[in-house]
Parts: sequence; C-alpha cells; structure tokens
Amino acid sequence: MDSDLALRLLTDMLLSAAKVSAPILLTTLVIGLLISIVQVVTQVQEMTLTFVPKLIVVIIVCLALGGWMLSVAMEMSRRMFEIAGSL
Repeated sequence: MDSDLALRLLTDMLLSAAKVSAPILLTTLVIGLLISIVQVVTQVQEMTLTFVPKLIVVIIVCLALGGWMLSVAMEMSRRMFEIAGSL
C-alpha cells in the first residue's frame, strides 16, 4: 500500500462519514436554533424543551433517511473490502 492509496482511502472514509452524519447534524442544528430563539423570546429556560424536540427530529430523520445512510456506509465498506482483497 502506498501513501496515495492511503490518502484516497482516508478521504473517501471522511467524505462518507460526513455524508452519513450531515442530515442528523444539520437538522439538530436548525431545531436547536429555533428552540433557542423561542426560549429567548419567551424567557423559558427549560432543559427538556431543547432535548425532546431534538430527539424526536433525530428519530424522524433516521427513519426517513436511514436507508440512504445505510447504503452509503455499505458502499464504503464494499469498496474497502475490494481494495483490501486486491492488496
């Protein structure tokens, strides 16, 4: 294995991790921002007010995009095994 192959594998792995985690991270960021604005406006500082909606949104995103995220992870695994088999 040369350094070019190792760097390509590392790049592919990081891009796959970003693809899989981006929907969950972006939706929790948006929901957290909206809830923070509501908390500032209403001056209600309750911890469960931020946690429960984020948890619900993460579950919905995982149910909606779970198949796609799994296919991205499986494709990356398949490529890794193909490359490992050819070494």
